[in-house]
Amino acid sequence: MSEQAVITKTDYWEPDVSNLVTEDDTPVDNFGSAKQQRLFVESIYSSGKGQSCLAEANVGIFYSSEEPAIVPDVFLSLDVTVPEDWWKKQNRCYMVWKFKKPPEVAIEIVSNKKGEELGEKLNIYAKVGVTYYIVYDPSQQLGKKLLRVYELRGMHYYETNQTWLDKVGLGVTLWSGVFEGRHDVWLRWCDREGNVLLTGSEIGEQEKQRAEQAEQRASLAESQLEQEKQRTQFLAERLLALGIDPDSL
Repeated sequence: MSEQAVITKTDYWEPDVSNLVTEDDTPVDNFGSAKQQRLFVESIYSSGKGQSCLAEANVGIFYSSEEPAIVPDVFLSLDVTVPEDWWKKQNRCYMVWKFKKPPEVAIEIVSNKKGEELGEKLNIYAKVGVTYYIVYDPSQQLGKKLLRVYELRGMHYYETNQTWLDKVGLGVTLWSGVFEGRHDVWLRWCDREGNVLLTGSEIGEQEKQRAEQAEQRASLAESQLEQEKQRTQFLAERLLALGIDPDSL
């Protein structure tokens, strides 16, 4: 097996990274991709999943000191934490030998036909050892499929129709709704039942609705109590008018 083959847990070393280009200041290429990336990352942390994993957008993954980084639109890596001194060069990106494992999920959002999502990138992610590779093609640049999910088996990817990522404990689902003021079809993380992981604003809106419903229930209970008091007082007055002491009943 060559030095550039898939890295295993016993192969990690600490190469010299002083010459690696860890940032090139390349901007995100379009509004839709930027929002979709934020949705993926934010919902991981808002849901509490981020306490035991790392989700990032447009951060390079280095799998060899001899190769440039592969930069997925989004990646997810379980059971890892970012070093405290993340401004040091060797800690700025996801260097597989530092984290002792590749990410479990890499996601690419297709915006044109030049991205090689089904070609070179697919082969590189397989070489890195990423368990699940997901290609979301909202404008159908690569064909009729909006979503393609690949699972690594051995050293090769196999496309699957399963959107539940069993080895990660999360799934992905297409969801029509509003995110950051924009209504569209979004790709989102979900649980096994298909419930999407909520963003912070969605959690806040749910809590607001629950508070309003609780207030309405309290107001209704107060109104019902007041009505009951009025009925009791009316009956007492009628009994007194008939010469009956209501306290004697």
